[in-house]
Amino acid sequence: MSHEQLWAPWRLAYLKPDLAAAPAPKPLQLLPGGDADCFLCRNVVDDADRANHVVERIEATITVLNRYPYNNGHLLIAPHRHVGRLDQLTAAEQAGSLETMNRMVALLERTMGPEGFNVGLNLGRVAGAGVPGHLHWHIVPRWAGDVNFMPALAGIKVIPQSLDALWELLTTALATTSD
Repeated sequence: MSHEQLWAPWRLAYLKPDLAAAPAPKPLQLLPGGDADCFLCRNVVDDADRANHVVERIEATITVLNRYPYNNGHLLIAPHRHVGRLDQLTAAEQAGSLETMNRMVALLERTMGPEGFNVGLNLGRVAGAGVPGHLHWHIVPRWAGDVNFMPALAGIKVIPQSLDALWELLTTALATTSD
C-alpha cells in the first residue's frame, strides 16, 4: 500500500506553536493606540511585506494572507488603527475597507478564478474573532467541491498552494494592474 504525502509546513505553528515559534520581532514604532501583541498592528508599520505576507498596504487599510487559511486565497483586510468595534472606525476607514474588499475580490477572481466568496467579520471573541481588538474582514474564495473527505474523515483541510506562492501571485497581479 502506497502513501500520498501532503506537504503543509505552515500548519506546524498551529499544531505545535512551541516548535515553530518565530524569533522575537525587532522593536517597531507602532501607530498611536497600537498593540505590540497584535500582528496586524506590527504588519502596518513593518516593511517586511513578503515575510509577513502583506499583499497590500494603502492609506486606510492593510491586506494580509491568513496564515491559517480556511481555503486557498484567504485574505484579511484591516484598518491601520487598532480598533475592535465598527463604531470606532472613521468614515474614511469604513470607505477604505469596503473599497479594499471590492478590489481584493476582483483580484482573486482575476488571478484564481473562484466561483464564489465568503466575506465576513467576527465582532468579539465569543463571535470567533481571533484578534478581537483589531477589526479585520475575511475574504475566503470558494469553488464547487472545495470540501472533500479530508475534513470530514481526518479533520484535515488541504490547502494546495503555499502562502509564499500565493503572495507572489497576488502582489505581481496588483503591480501589473496599478501601472
